[in-house]
Amino acid sequence: MRNVYKVENYVDVHNKLTFSVNEEASTIQIIPAGQVIVDSDHHAFIYIVEEDGAFSYLSFGLDMWPALLEVVQRGENPYLSVGENTIELLHFYEELEALIYNIEGNDNYGESFVTAVEAAFQAILTNNEV
Repeated sequence: MRNVYKVENYVDVHNKLTFSVNEEASTIQIIPAGQVIVDSDHHAFIYIVEEDGAFSYLSFGLDMWPALLEVVQRGENPYLSVGENTIELLHFYEELEALIYNIEGNDNYGESFVTAVEAAFQAILTNNEV
């Protein structure tokens, strides 16, 4: 079974956006897999990580979307704080940005999810219209 870690908080540490998961997950040991997918049923972006030879998920729910907008606006990968360690979420920015543009107007993701993404990321979607 895959572990799903809900991202619950973020801070700007030395001009680097850093996310964290609940305290129970402070001992997890993960390796960034560099891929972002969606869970449109639960309105979440999912970052895939490797953990003990299997894949686990970092789930970014609606409450984290303002920070995800900031990630795309900055054009930089965020970090994840796990216990005493801070891990760069490799390829996060590029993957997220590509997904947002793919979701825009694409009802294959479900109408309510598309509407939520278009509203939350309107600032970047509007800036790139011709």
